[in-house]
Amino acid sequence: MILSIPDVLTAEQVTRCRGLLTGAEWVDGRVTAGHQSALAKNNMQVPEDHPAAREAGDAILAALSRHPLFLSAALPLKVFPPLFNRYAGGQAFGTHVDNAIRQVPGTPHRIRTDMSATLFLCEPHEYEGGELVVEDTYGVHALKLPAGHMALYPATSLHQVRPVTKGARLCSFFWIQSMVRDDADRTLLFDLDSAIQTVGRGQPESSAAIQLTGVYHNLLRRWAEV
Repeated sequence: MILSIPDVLTAEQVTRCRGLLTGAEWVDGRVTAGHQSALAKNNMQVPEDHPAAREAGDAILAALSRHPLFLSAALPLKVFPPLFNRYAGGQAFGTHVDNAIRQVPGTPHRIRTDMSATLFLCEPHEYEGGELVVEDTYGVHALKLPAGHMALYPATSLHQVRPVTKGARLCSFFWIQSMVRDDADRTLLFDLDSAIQTVGRGQPESSAAIQLTGVYHNLLRRWAEV
């Protein structure tokens, strides 16, 4: 499932994050790439332990914890601390697959990367190129979202960032370990949850709403790892 999630951050929160990152140190983005990804990666990143990255990342995590669409789609168990990258002057990230396991910096904890997320911090008109391109069984999808919106997609997908030919593309990126490992199962639960909400808005106490809710939770109980 590839999903665009609107309004993860408000305009004020985007401005705050951008202000924090403007004065931050930027280093070669290959510092967080695996061996194969490093061959394709050409961008800049804020160091993972930089105070600006931590403050902006905490704001993003707090926003995600309150976003119903993200919670329904991702069913998050663990979220990797958000990282921040910038592309400019023709920089790009060629086709790659994200590492399956990520070590949380400064801790003994690891997460399994079930889902990848890209949160856009620039408006589309501020740069040319820079589309996030994700491949799945239904084809190739190019995403270039408004500031504060986020793309969520399976970490198993081949994906790339096209060259930024004008301006600069600023984003946050991170990974999610879901309570439900399999993408097809997560998609089924998300579709079912969406249907329950639709039925519930019209007939919240109907037998159909109650039965669908029971099916959802019984499937989640069967598939979830917590």
